This record gives sequence, C-alpha cells and structure tokens, in this order.
Amino acid sequence: MSAVIDMRRHVAIDPLLVGAALALAVLGTIMVGSASISLADNSTGSPFYYLTRHLGALAIGGIGFTIAARTPMRLWYQLHWLFLLGGLALLAVVLVPSVNHTVNGSSRWLALGPVTLQPSEPARLALLFYISSYCVRHHGELTSSFTAFLKPLAVVALAGVLLLAEPDFGAVVVLTGTALGVLFVAGARLRDVLLAVGSAGAVLGALAYSAEYRIERLTAFLDPWADPFASGFQLTQSLIAIGRGDWLGVGLGQSVQKLFYLPEAHTDFVFAVLAEELGILGSTTVIALFALLVWRAIAMGQRAIAAGLPFQGLVATAIGLTIGVQAFINIGVNTGLLPTKGLTLPLLSYGRSSTVMTLIALGLLVRVGLELGRAEPHAAGREGRAERGRKGSR
Repeated sequence: MSAVIDMRRHVAIDPLLVGAALALAVLGTIMVGSASISLADNSTGSPFYYLTRHLGALAIGGIGFTIAARTPMRLWYQLHWLFLLGGLALLAVVLVPSVNHTVNGSSRWLALGPVTLQPSEPARLALLFYISSYCVRHHGELTSSFTAFLKPLAVVALAGVLLLAEPDFGAVVVLTGTALGVLFVAGARLRDVLLAVGSAGAVLGALAYSAEYRIERLTAFLDPWADPFASGFQLTQSLIAIGRGDWLGVGLGQSVQKLFYLPEAHTDFVFAVLAEELGILGSTTVIALFALLVWRAIAMGQRAIAAGLPFQGLVATAIGLTIGVQAFINIGVNTGLLPTKGLTLPLLSYGRSSTVMTLIALGLLVRVGLELGRAEPHAAGREGRAERGRKGSR
C-alpha cells in the first residue's frame, strides 16, 4: 500500500511545463496570424498564407512530439555517434550552392521541393545529444581533466565554423552557451568553464567586429535613433511598437507597426507586435511562461541526475537552456538590450524548422518525465533501505 502511495507522489508529466508550452504555442499561433496577415495578403494574395503553413508545422511537430515522447531515451544515448555525424553533415551540406536556399545574404536553408529546412535547428539538438552522452561516458575524466573538457568543445568549435560560414552568428551563441552550461552541470570544473567562457567571449567578440554588417548592427544597437531610417530602422520600429502597447495594448489585430513598417514582424520581431497589441501585461505573461518552462525543464534535469538518470538529466537541462538562451536573445533584440540577431522566438515566431524541432524537444522532456516518474520511487526505495541498514548496524 505504501508503495502505491509513493508511486502516486511522482507525477510523470509535469503539468506546469506542459501548460506553459501549450500556452506559448496557442499564443504563437494567434500572433503569427495577426503579425503576418497584411504581409501575406500583399505578397501572396492569401492573408492566411503564413498562418496555414505555421499550423502545418505545428501538425508535423505534434507527430514528432509523439514519437519523441514514446521513444526510450536509451536509444538516443546509444546513437550518440550518429547524432555527431548527422549534425555536422547537416551544417556542411547547407553550404553547397546547388542545394542551399539564400535569403538576405544568408544561406541557412535547404530547398527540399516545396519545403525549406533550416539545418541548424536539428543539428543543434543532435550535437547536444552527443555532448550529453559524452559527459555521461567520460564523467570521471571530465571532472578532473582539462583535455577531456576540451574534446566536446572542439566539436562545438567545428560546428561554429560551419554556422558562421552560412552565416548564422546567433546559432553559434546559442549552441556555445548551451554546451558550456551542460558541461558545467555534468561536473566540469568551474575554472575550466570560466576559462572557456572568457575564450569564447573573446573569439565571438572578435568575430562580431570582423564583418562590416556586424559592426553596423552593433553601432545601431548602441544608438538606433542616430540612423533611424537605415541601420537603426528595425530596432526603432520595434521600440515604437513596444511603446505603443502601453499597459494593456492597442488590441489584438490592431498593430500599426506590422503594416510594412516593422521588418520580419511575424518572425524575428513577433514579440514587438505582441507587446503592441497586448501591452506590458501580454509581454510580461510571455516572459513568465518562458521562465516557467525553462525552470521546470532544468529542475527536471536535476531530479533525473539525482535519480540515477544522468543522460536524461543532461538532455532536459540542454533543452531548457537552449529555449531559455534563444528566448532571452530574441526578446533582448526586440527591446534593444542586445544587437540584432536572426533568431526566432521559440513557439511564438513563424519558422517551421524551429517550431517542429521545439515540439520534438518538448516531447523529449515529456519522455524524460515519464522515465523519471518510474525511476524516482525506486531510487527513494533504495535510499530508504540503505538508511534502515545504517540504523540497524548501530
């Protein structure tokens, strides 16, 4: 009887995590439809063109979510080498001129008939699978050897070079930050992590100043109003949209900035449209939902590690960090806290590759929760027996 009660205490599916993800997906669908309706009508003649495609991505992502939630985590662990090769291959093939698709000077997409795929999205998840498995397989070395710490970072550096060739500077920042976070949680020494953070910051800083367009973005970010009709145009229009929203917003669908003033209103700057239409109340709610989602994912990761599921715990941590870092950067760009980066806001922005991969990642979190729900009672039972054994020996 006590075992049954103990099992009930462990909820397999985290309702807060699932609820936050569902709320963000619903809000994202509404905002993609609202932010893209004028652009879609003008460019395609169909006002719901982007909304329809977004719903299609949600459907495909839902299938991926189900598959991920039903697939044992040990399978992902055993295929770590395949994820390494597959992730790097995806980042390499997008550089082939005959198969890539270039938009605004960036070759980040593969043209697959009527569908375009952004390889950096599945590649990042694949590489984080590999890094998580590496941390489990080499845990002892990782906690004591700088060389063991550098090996997965060499993979990240290679992936970063391929991403910069597209170029996709934002994806490099997200991948590097998440990888360092996973290594730290896995037991890497703090001094090694701090050294890597400093080195990565110096390299990324140098790269930021190595291209003229990046320098323009940095100067525009520091003072967008100095050139509001050229380099500072995106940010000034975003700030105008956020400012118009005030406390409660101008009303759903009533945004003015999305009417050909704010570039990428349904993708990179959907948060600005949301702030204009739903105000500080709506934008604060979105930030709180992301904070809740990230917190529950990382907390799940810590519980999994404590329950003897290190790979599951590191994967959950990696997913939480990835969503958190990407949301922080996107919202920071929209509000003028960070230089402009071509990163979508997970679950809210239009971006079919991002939407599908985010839903798959959430399916993995559900799977980790299911396996954790089975493991925690057994771990608690072992601890109880050990404690009774210690008391009996006194």
